[in-house]
Amino acid sequence: MSFIRTAFASLALAATAWAPGAPAQAQQQQQQQWFVPGQQPQQQQRPPAQRPPAAQPQQRPAQRPAASAGQVPGPTEAGAPQLPPLDRSPPPPPAVIGVIGAQEVFEASVAVREVRQTLQRRLARLQEDSAREQQRWRDAQQALAAERARLTPEQLREKERELQEQITNGQRILRERNAAIQAAGQKALAEVERVMLYVIRQVAEARGLTMVVQRQAIVLAVEDHDISEAVANQLNRALTSVPLDPDPAEAPAAVPPARRN
Repeated sequence: MSFIRTAFASLALAATAWAPGAPAQAQQQQQQQWFVPGQQPQQQQRPPAQRPPAAQPQQRPAQRPAASAGQVPGPTEAGAPQLPPLDRSPPPPPAVIGVIGAQEVFEASVAVREVRQTLQRRLARLQEDSAREQQRWRDAQQALAAERARLTPEQLREKERELQEQITNGQRILRERNAAIQAAGQKALAEVERVMLYVIRQVAEARGLTMVVQRQAIVLAVEDHDISEAVANQLNRALTSVPLDPDPAEAPAAVPPARRN
């Protein structure tokens, strides 16, 4: 089970596109293909032609009908592979099912909240730097436009090329920073998910559960079967914080080597 995508959705770091209406259009095209009013000529009724009596077909041994769509074919169905027999084994023990609200546990995690706060600060800083860079590019474009009349065509082309290179490199750096922020968040949340799965197994074994299902996959469950609170408490005991990879903007600048006399 993966909760990273859901956790990032609240930070607007990932989006899913869906085009509604495509199935309805396909169904409408199919209906138009099979039934077009007013284009089928009416056929006149004719008396049935007299035909000689047909010979009686020979009786064939009855065959089992093929498995319908959505059903697994049985070993005696037509076209079934010849499988080797299996030894009889004792049935599994009766299922003891527990229920968990995985997203609820994720939201209650102290480590997840810390990761989100750090990511929000980094994204806000990235937004500020992006706005500052765009303003600097606009100022440079206006300055170039003001001195256009004093430049030769060769000088103007050279300055436009230099400015375009600055804008292209600046946009690339901003995209790389954004990708680094997302990668750091995904890595940290994956660590929380890994520990969370261990905690779920520990709680399940302590309660004698043999199966744990997510709450949204069922319609009704007894409250005593829900282990969300126990998992959340144990997860916060086991993991209070997760280290994140450093932000490229926070990396210290390289110190130039000292000159030798």
